[in-house]
Amino acid sequence: MSNTPSAPGDRLVRTGAIIFFVGALATLVTVAPLFLGTDPFPPVAYAVCMLMGVGFAVAAAGVLKSISVQRRQARSASAAQ
Repeated sequence: MSNTPSAPGDRLVRTGAIIFFVGALATLVTVAPLFLGTDPFPPVAYAVCMLMGVGFAVAAAGVLKSISVQRRQARSASAAQ
C-alpha cells in the first residue's frame, strides 16, 4: 500500500474498473457456448455484458473529475502568486 492520499475521482475509477471486469467476465462466459457448441444463454446474460461499457463510463467520469480538480487547484495556485 502506498501512503499517497486519495485524489478526487479515485474511487470512481476503482469502481469503474471493477464493474468493467465483471462485464468482461460476463462477456467471456456468454461467448463460450458459441465455441463449445452448447445452447446459448438467455438474453439477460447478454444484458450483463453491457456492464463493460458502464464500467468504462464510470471510470472515465472519475478521470474527468480528477482532471477538473487538478485544473482548479492549478488555477488557484497561479492566481495566488
